[in-house]
Amino acid sequence: MLLSNMELIATAPGGVAKLRELILTLAVQGKLVPQDPADEPASVLLQKIRAEKDRLIAEGKIKRDKPLAEIAEEEKPFGLPQGWEWVRLGQLANFIDYRGKTPTKTESGIPLITAKNVRQGFINRLPREFIAEAAYAGWMTRGFPKVGDLLFTTEAPLGNVAAIDIEERFALAQRVICFGLYEPQMSGALSTFLRSPWMQGVFSDQATGVTAQGIKSARLQLIPIPVPPLAEQSRIANRVEALMRLCDALEAKDRLEAAQHAQLVSTLLGTLTASTTPEELAAHWQRVAQHFDLLLDRPEAIDALEQTLLQLAVRGLLVPQDPTDEPASALLQKIRAEKDRLIAEGKIKRDKPLPPITDEEKPFELPVGWEWVRFGDVVSVSSGVTLGRKTPLTKPVSLPYLRVANVQRWRLDLTSMKEVVVDQTELPRYQLQKGDLLITEGGDWDKVGRTAIWRDEITTCLHQNHVFKARGITSDWNAVWAELFLNSAVARSYFASSAKQTTNLASINMTQLKDCAFPVPPLAEQSRIVTRVTALRRLCANLRQRLAERQSVQARLAEALVQEVA
Repeated sequence: MLLSNMELIATAPGGVAKLRELILTLAVQGKLVPQDPADEPASVLLQKIRAEKDRLIAEGKIKRDKPLAEIAEEEKPFGLPQGWEWVRLGQLANFIDYRGKTPTKTESGIPLITAKNVRQGFINRLPREFIAEAAYAGWMTRGFPKVGDLLFTTEAPLGNVAAIDIEERFALAQRVICFGLYEPQMSGALSTFLRSPWMQGVFSDQATGVTAQGIKSARLQLIPIPVPPLAEQSRIANRVEALMRLCDALEAKDRLEAAQHAQLVSTLLGTLTASTTPEELAAHWQRVAQHFDLLLDRPEAIDALEQTLLQLAVRGLLVPQDPTDEPASALLQKIRAEKDRLIAEGKIKRDKPLPPITDEEKPFELPVGWEWVRFGDVVSVSSGVTLGRKTPLTKPVSLPYLRVANVQRWRLDLTSMKEVVVDQTELPRYQLQKGDLLITEGGDWDKVGRTAIWRDEITTCLHQNHVFKARGITSDWNAVWAELFLNSAVARSYFASSAKQTTNLASINMTQLKDCAFPVPPLAEQSRIVTRVTALRRLCANLRQRLAERQSVQARLAEALVQEVA
């Protein structure tokens, strides 16, 4: 059943990881390979291990430890197949635990294996660290690991297990224990069992510590573990290795398919953005529409489609132009006239004139009837409340305000609001009005220029100084068109190139925001574009929902199969 359903499970979200966990779970429970009555039982193997341990003690190679207690029935989490035995982990190996301060690292010498080198199932030689030859013997007094022994990380990360395949001399750092196996042939199966989800859960439960969870050697030795007959251990190890290779192949296949799919999406959507007229776009769209089922079966493909639609919208290719529309130049004249009137009445201040837009600043050619302007020419941009001011207030009032975290792209997240105390006389300056654009100053790269519209979600609300407010000069202003452009790849590219950069952070100032080259279509066309984009973005949202539902069904089916197999 496992083999026949591997591909189905692998196609579910996180499916290959579930497969790997299932394989290890079946292995440790004795369900991965059939038992053979002719196998020498584990009880005989344990007798040989005890004899080997006694020999090493007699020769002075290891010390005699305090006997470990018998395993009580309540300590056994599941039943074992015929011929298997429960033992404590400390009965199978000599625990070589290096304590104290690791010797000073050097640029060359004896390789040092640290917890960072021990990965789950293998030893990574990088990063390469060394200790001096002179320090080696004095540090490794507890014993020298050999090929086939197991390495175990006791914290950061906890529970990584790998068999030693290094034949050259090496030293072990703190937080890595070597299990010196009394029976080297147990290495493969024991490594498999220790990596199983059940054993990893036991390690986590037994761990202690506040800042860093870790497990002590003495506690580790007490953990019960199942032991199969030695011949069955070999079959289990071989089977796990073969199935893990199959998982590797499934992952490689998925990566290849993802890369090929991304290339196909890029090529087909590229034909759309290469369109120069709405008519040409319509022809290319028909070609893309024929491959919708193939194109849109991954979330990232739907995201790419949505970004492509926005790019087409802001370039004027998503809806046809209408020669009877009043051109954008007439709209800009009205805005300039209204701005002059407001300045004359003292309602707004006259800003320093913005420079003309050069041809190099224009990211694309505009359709007939459109105009390029600076963003600051068509809106009034202002900053918000600065927190932590010491200015005395005559009429203090505490009100909610928007932070960068509240302003997402296209939407506002008002689930967590904070309040700030301002003077009542400052409300006209900082209070939001319906239709205001909220634009983030910066933070992480994805936050720069993030734009959403205020729709009076809260009766009286302010904005912080790290969130710019852009308000239209006239009622002949389509805030949704501006939101659409500022969230498009074109504007995001401008913000990224203009932003002040520090480590992992970026920000724009008010001047850079006002200087943004802003395309203005005829007002009637703005309305048509917004309507079309709204419908297409709703379509993308529906596609994401359907894909999420399909993936959820796949995940539930995969989980049911895993439960049935386990």
